[in-house]
Amino acid sequence: MDNSLSKVNHINHLATKSVNDKNINALEKQKNNDLEVVADQFESIFVFQMLKQARKSKLAEGIFSSEAQDTFNNMLDLEYSEILSKKNNFGIADALIKQFQSNIHPKKDK
Repeated sequence: MDNSLSKVNHINHLATKSVNDKNINALEKQKNNDLEVVADQFESIFVFQMLKQARKSKLAEGIFSSEAQDTFNNMLDLEYSEILSKKNNFGIADALIKQFQSNIHPKKDK
């Protein structure tokens, strides 16, 4: 009787551990995905700031310069930055992922 009760407890423990391990793995995958999304967004913002500074460095005002044109250029730069960061590998997102990966997967003591 004690032996069968011990086996049942052991099976329950293994089943609970398996479910917990699956939940932990799912949570880690979600954290990885979130980190990648945030790193990509940061890279896009960085590229946007580069484009914005490049546009600011013009030598003279154009004939048709206006606040509306500036707003349009700002929105255009924002779209360009998103496209550029998706199509080209600047390495900023990869560096951020490498840097913060250890925070998601802390080293386990064995």
